[in-house]
Amino acid sequence: MASRIAQIRKSVLTLALPVTVTTLLQRTEGIAAVFLVGGLGATSIAAVGLGQLLAFIATTLVSGLSVGANVLIAQLWGARRTKDVGEAATHLVGLSAIVSGSLMVLGLSLNRTIMELLGAEHDVIALALPYSNFIFLVIPCTIFLQVLSSIIQGTGDTKTPMYALIAVIVLYLTMAYPLIYGAWGAPGLGITGAAVAAGLAEGTGVVYLLWSCRRLLKKSLHIRRDLLRSTWQIGASVSGERIFQQAGIILYIKIVLLYGTVTYAAHQVGLSIESLSFLPGYGFAIAAATMVGQSIGAGKYVRAKLENWEANRLAGIAMASMGVLFFFFPYILLRIFTNDEAVVELGTVFLRIVAILQVPLSLTMVLAGSLRGAGDTRFIMVATTVGMWGVRLPLAAIAGPWLALDVLFVWGAMIADWTVRMGLLLWRYRSERWKAIQVIR
Repeated sequence: MASRIAQIRKSVLTLALPVTVTTLLQRTEGIAAVFLVGGLGATSIAAVGLGQLLAFIATTLVSGLSVGANVLIAQLWGARRTKDVGEAATHLVGLSAIVSGSLMVLGLSLNRTIMELLGAEHDVIALALPYSNFIFLVIPCTIFLQVLSSIIQGTGDTKTPMYALIAVIVLYLTMAYPLIYGAWGAPGLGITGAAVAAGLAEGTGVVYLLWSCRRLLKKSLHIRRDLLRSTWQIGASVSGERIFQQAGIILYIKIVLLYGTVTYAAHQVGLSIESLSFLPGYGFAIAAATMVGQSIGAGKYVRAKLENWEANRLAGIAMASMGVLFFFFPYILLRIFTNDEAVVELGTVFLRIVAILQVPLSLTMVLAGSLRGAGDTRFIMVATTVGMWGVRLPLAAIAGPWLALDVLFVWGAMIADWTVRMGLLLWRYRSERWKAIQVIR
């Protein structure tokens, strides 16, 4: 038994570490944008944060496609249905093209309206709009990068997406600074330069991933309705979950914006720093989803449970360590991003709050990954909705607009939210109802 657990631990780490690096690189692009424009002041930081929020909301609408790709490919791969894997991958690429084109049009049409609905100040909108417009022009690259990475990860290959993201971030860092500040003969585009660099870098990454999985993709003489149905079964609930989450975040951000631009800038910088702790959690969550999916596809339920346990244990250790760093050294971390003392002072409060969140957050992320690997995405949507809409938003609304308490209490609502989600997912996993779900037939 000990040797079996050691083997599973090695497999979890083998999958999780490249995903962690990949996620780090994905986060680095957003973090780097905030860091690079930090010298332009709090308004520019807030503008980039707002543009990134809108792009994140857009990609959230199709998040079910990437998660569905990972789970479907993993279970087919575990069942050794190679031909179906290739045809599923081809169908997923086609869906990505249709959906990403639609999102580009919607984003360009609605981004100003959404900014105004959020209550952003006029000077922030003026800076954020050109940045956001270009982000939406190249959003197909972002979506293809996510879906192709998920397809390849579903086969157990987490290194190829990592190599693609290494190329993306190197190109981004090379181009972003001169395009923002007009250095080395490049045009000075301000914060829009960060969006231009992102589009060029991500486009290169998409080309690399398409080339890497060219042998995996198989032409199909007809539309495979069974594969599309399985993708919908998994992905619809994931998209619903993310939509409810992001709709809640929009309202939550609106409450934070009531406290002013400096508070929102502190919130944004704090989120950028906290996102570093998501890296191991997300890495182990993807590892759990892939391994559990493959094990279930092969009918190995006991192994699936051991994989979930090991992924949870390792993620908890990693994220608790990050929590210690956030709690005791917030000032040092914040000063890396900004010299604005007001932002640093508020950001210190924010980081100490999210430090408390790290353990429940790690358990929630990995449990959700394991349940997704089993295809149990509907319950995750329920847990997310309860946590965000039944706990966080009511508490934040009472603390902010109703009682006009310090922003500390609005941020504190996040702790209650994630603790409730953790409890619900833990109950669901221990009930073992996920064993009865059929993704592939």
